[in-house]
Amino acid sequence: MVLAGPTAVGKGTVAAYVREHHPDVWLSVSATTRRPRPTEREGEHYFFVDDAEFDRLQESGELLEWATVHGRARYGTPRGPVEHSLERGRPTMLEIDLQGARQVREAMPEALFVFLAPPTWEELVQRLVGRGTETEAERTRRLETARTELAAAQEFDVTIVNDDVARAAEELVSLMVDPPAPTRTTTTKD
Repeated sequence: MVLAGPTAVGKGTVAAYVREHHPDVWLSVSATTRRPRPTEREGEHYFFVDDAEFDRLQESGELLEWATVHGRARYGTPRGPVEHSLERGRPTMLEIDLQGARQVREAMPEALFVFLAPPTWEELVQRLVGRGTETEAERTRRLETARTELAAAQEFDVTIVNDDVARAAEELVSLMVDPPAPTRTTTTKD
């Protein structure tokens, strides 16, 4: 399963809920060139690498997908751990951005692509401002990117509105157990 959505929609929060309540689901850990936020831990939230190491991973084909996000930091999904999890038959989830989801669709079209949407645009703005981790310029850039990302929701198999973290996470997990037909697109909300 590929989970994507706009900045500040709560992808990381929903993924953390899945990690805590469904340890049978394997969640990929992305590599990134951005600096860690105060609460983030190496190897759990991200693999924090410098530009030279990211270049090496990219050039050697060790990334399933990669992208420059918000015009600044690069993010990518290490290929080996994903393939290992799938080979073992574990439910596997990638929490990535829109650019990465498009690359994974090319590499693994059989995956289920889920778009996590905010209840409203205003709620998305409030979440971004409320977390207080970006400068005003960064927030502006992220909100511009979010408008583009929201417009891409129709590219996904399923859209889940993140109006409640537990409900959204449980719906994600249920989709891994009983995925919809490949051509079906649904939008759900309590």
